[in-house]
Amino acid sequence: MNFSPLPYLDPGSGSFILQIVIASLLGLGIALRASWSRIKTLFGGKAKTEDQDDETKDA
Repeated sequence: MNFSPLPYLDPGSGSFILQIVIASLLGLGIALRASWSRIKTLFGGKAKTEDQDDETKDA
């Protein structure tokens, strides 16, 4: 008689997997936010310069 155990995922493993997924999504979000100006420039958007920032503050 062949006995094959059923796959089992205990709560500790499920919690660990959930933490990995959440940390990955947050890390990706932070990486995108940190390099957003480079990404924007790559796809044709204009990057703000310091001169443009000064002009908008005075207006």
